[in-house]
Amino acid sequence: MNGTTRPVLVVGSGPTGLLLAGDLAAAGVPVTVLEKRPREISNLSRAFVLHARSLEQLDARGLADGLEAVGRPLDRFRLFGRLTLDLSALPSRFNHLLVIPQYEVERALLRRAEEAGARLRYETEVTGLAQDADGVTVEVRAAGGRRPERLRAAYAVGADGMRSAVREALGVPFPGRRVIRSVLLADVRLTEEPGSLLTADATGDAFAFLAPFGDGYHRVVCWHRGRTAPDRRPPGLAEIKEITRLALGRDFGMHDARWTSRFHSDERQAPVYRVGRVFLAGDAAHVHTPAGGQGMNTGLQDAANLSWKLAAVVRGHAPEALLDTYQAERHPVGRSVLRSSGGIVRLATARPPWAPVARAAATTVLRHAGPVRRAVTGRVTGVGYAYRAPRGAHRLTGRRVPDVALAGGGRLYEALRGGRFVLIGPREYEARDGREGRLAVARWAGGRRTTVLVRPDGYVAWAAEAADAESVEAALAAHVG
Repeated sequence: MNGTTRPVLVVGSGPTGLLLAGDLAAAGVPVTVLEKRPREISNLSRAFVLHARSLEQLDARGLADGLEAVGRPLDRFRLFGRLTLDLSALPSRFNHLLVIPQYEVERALLRRAEEAGARLRYETEVTGLAQDADGVTVEVRAAGGRRPERLRAAYAVGADGMRSAVREALGVPFPGRRVIRSVLLADVRLTEEPGSLLTADATGDAFAFLAPFGDGYHRVVCWHRGRTAPDRRPPGLAEIKEITRLALGRDFGMHDARWTSRFHSDERQAPVYRVGRVFLAGDAAHVHTPAGGQGMNTGLQDAANLSWKLAAVVRGHAPEALLDTYQAERHPVGRSVLRSSGGIVRLATARPPWAPVARAAATTVLRHAGPVRRAVTGRVTGVGYAYRAPRGAHRLTGRRVPDVALAGGGRLYEALRGGRFVLIGPREYEARDGREGRLAVARWAGGRRTTVLVRPDGYVAWAAEAADAESVEAALAAHVG
């Protein structure tokens, strides 16, 4: 063994791994990220949408405004035909989605992680993993290295994608199925601009989706029922143009393709996200169809849920049992995302003659049934999820807290920065010493009487009506440490 490295090893430097590493480093937890790719950030990644809940999490890290300046906001998300999600009424500061390529998100998260002190090791491939009661041993091989190296840590997180080496080393199954084959991707220039920022439509046999990158190129995603080929066979521009014409009626003068690819889409979920001292997050834990743009977003929210818990346990502020809540809270969300994204793609690819009827029915329901519309938009954007509260807890416990105004002109997601809990009440409580840097105390800007303790990931840890100082202190001792 080559010796101990840091308390936490994160495998994978995609958005999930980088947000997690940045949070740990910002909390004072030394962390090393292992990545088998070279350092450069690829512009060929598939994700290109940030939803409201992810933007809120990025706002709590001081990154959302910078990304908003780079991306393009859209308050309506057209899926196909007239089936459109209107996001303008979302109960969020970010009542829109942000069209932005994944590499811009990775660049911002990488800068934050490195500035906070996270160490990144590129061209380092995980070849094995073992754990015992005291820690985790990860075997790696660096590029050009003749002999494997063994790294030791208290905990490890596999954020290394669908073909996760960490998950395979743990022996965790990845059950599911292939949903759609031979989906084509391309980055192209257009002679004719589409009529809307995101253009999507489907016939019974084809669908196509266009999204701008902001650098003169558009990402095209398209599929045809009768055109299947192995993933290893890249499509030509002529094939992509033809399928786009079938789905959208025209190809917008596509030219100058800088990249094309073919892939298949699976629905899979690991049955467990934690095995001892090792965790799975992002695509290593769940994969699903790209419909709804929920992939990168779900991984970012996995990381936001796990990071503060790991930091609290490593620093001795919480018992290790807190880490069990990661599985309890995030696994149901992953399962729900599989169902919602799968439902969208099945509607888009349904066969005639009943497909138009099904799409028309879905459109009618979303237009006229308010509770259904709010539930669908809440799940797609992430703002509608809540975590199960213990029996007897206040009705707000486990719910997401929007970016409420605080007395003095501040707002909640600014107060959450630094990975802190935030106690909000009708008056400012004087918390006992010893929680510096881990707790912010604030008052409501309005006249609310409820006292709420907000977790670092923006969900309610504890709440009470007309709480006294003793009950507040008991809640802080139980949750903040």
